[in-house]
Amino acid sequence: MKTEALKLVCFSPTGTTKTVIKSIARGIRHPSEELIDITQPEDREHNLITGRNELLVVAVPVYMGRVPSILTDWLNSIKADNTPTVCVVVYGNRAFDDALLELKDLLVNCGCKLIAGAAFIGEHSFSSTDLPSSVGRPDLNDLRLAESFGRKIKETVNSVSFVKTVNNIEVPGNFPYGGTKQLWHLDFIAVNDDCKQCGVCSSGCPVGAIDTEDSRVINIDKCTLCCACIKHCTQNAKTMKSGPMKDAAIRCTNFIERKEPELFLQTIQRFNSAKS
Repeated sequence: MKTEALKLVCFSPTGTTKTVIKSIARGIRHPSEELIDITQPEDREHNLITGRNELLVVAVPVYMGRVPSILTDWLNSIKADNTPTVCVVVYGNRAFDDALLELKDLLVNCGCKLIAGAAFIGEHSFSSTDLPSSVGRPDLNDLRLAESFGRKIKETVNSVSFVKTVNNIEVPGNFPYGGTKQLWHLDFIAVNDDCKQCGVCSSGCPVGAIDTEDSRVINIDKCTLCCACIKHCTQNAKTMKSGPMKDAAIRCTNFIERKEPELFLQTIQRFNSAKS
């Protein structure tokens, strides 16, 4: 089948998920491409409607083994009509647990047809100079694989006449899902005197947890622990305080064995056997 448009949806506070999905898009090479970045709160105020003649790719990071809880309502609001869809999760080299299955289930329940899925590795959001974890991921090899994955997606879509006749792909995971949707509410960010109140951290926060007038003031009830404010600080003025979050960051440094992306695709033979 020929698709009229490619829609790319991503939530990417620290940029790794967006990097992955853009590489996948380079492999697909669709002439009509739209990037829908739902990282900022205002971007999640608009629902997504997508049809059977479009190709949809949705990519999210893994938080504590799950799809980030702040995305659940938005993902549930998608209106699809047998839209051929690819689900992608990005995790910090430990494990993606049940997040890919959860994302698949959310999208299928909205009317999507899952033709492919993938789990890629990104630098852990807790990673820092002192406590490095999966630094530099996705790297060049990851991005080449993502682009190749995009080409395979295109081949798969082009090999079938009617996507509604194809079964949703199987991806690993367990139901009920493990992990947790309940995030810690912690005062874990230290701000030193190098802070220039430039506003980069407050404008980049995906939940508006940082005061726009005083970036030292952080609403811990809103905070999702994504650490985007630490990573994007131009003055390196933000660090982790000692406590549960820093302990978690220390544990993340134990996962040093390189994990590789995992890809899940329908076989072209199976697509070719589908009848209208």
